[in-house]
Amino acid sequence: MHLLGLVMLVGGIGLLDLRLVGLFRSLPMAPLSRALTPVAIVGLILMIPSGLTMVAADAAVAESATFRWKLLLIGIALTNALAFRFWWRDRIEDWDRSPPAAGRLMAAGSILLWLAIATFGRMIAYN
Repeated sequence: MHLLGLVMLVGGIGLLDLRLVGLFRSLPMAPLSRALTPVAIVGLILMIPSGLTMVAADAAVAESATFRWKLLLIGIALTNALAFRFWWRDRIEDWDRSPPAAGRLMAAGSILLWLAIATFGRMIAYN
């Protein structure tokens, strides 16, 4: 379930972020956001209980610095996503014409954060 959630989250938000930074410009921003954001949210919802279940199975993981970094990065990534929605949600249609540099930077940061989170998650098994 955790892997399915990861694919849905990173797949949904990752494709949306790639569009936001300038790829796939032929796809209109607003409908793409309406289609992919719910997929990413469902992915996150799947990951929370499955992640808690994995930690419950091996509580020593919570003492791992890698795990703590992962949680910190999740907090930063979710804050970035909420800030993005707060600042840009009413102007998302304008992205097809003139995407703001700050928004593009937030989208690029989102991509890097979620990839780092997935990497830290995988590294937990080796600590």
